[in-house]
Amino acid sequence: MSAGWIDEQLTGRGIRDVRVLAAMADVPREQFVPEHLRSEAYADRALPISCGQTISQPYMVAAMTEALRLTGSERVLEIGTGSGYQTAILARLAREVISIERWPELAEVARATLARVGAANTEVLVGDGTLGHSPRAPYDRILVTAGAPRAPESLKEQLSRDGGVLVIPIGPAHHQKLTVIVRRDDSFSESESESCVFVPLVGAEGW
Repeated sequence: MSAGWIDEQLTGRGIRDVRVLAAMADVPREQFVPEHLRSEAYADRALPISCGQTISQPYMVAAMTEALRLTGSERVLEIGTGSGYQTAILARLAREVISIERWPELAEVARATLARVGAANTEVLVGDGTLGHSPRAPYDRILVTAGAPRAPESLKEQLSRDGGVLVIPIGPAHHQKLTVIVRRDDSFSESESESCVFVPLVGAEGW
């Protein structure tokens, strides 16, 4: 695939983090979409995968990743593995990625694809992502790839107290705002950015 889509879809819309852009160029997105949709892998839209889930639009993957402000040393918790594409991007940019998927069949396929593309610093678990994964907490960064009515308290509590960052789409089922939450000790600051639409975050602290 020509790298022209990087300029058109990412840098042209304001993505500036050179490490994020390099990871987006490096990870073969076509490996993460259903075979019959591979010709559309780099289309400027989300694509359906199994279990009623989606692989996010390339721009939204880049925007959410950039909002995490990764330097390479972080332990990242991802909620909603899906195809594993976002996981693979994070794996290029962080020290370790733990991803939670509620659908066992999606988790199994994602593990195989992540191994195929060399994302060895990832671990995919099956469970209720709204509860996080406390045995490995705290996390320097947490990324939620589904729309939530509010930020789950379990995820906030599992953030590092020294500037941990949670990026999560928050809002009603059909319209969310990408929200960045930063933790300092027991204090949380919150800011909103662009509008987005994600599949619902289902679980004890979600929908």
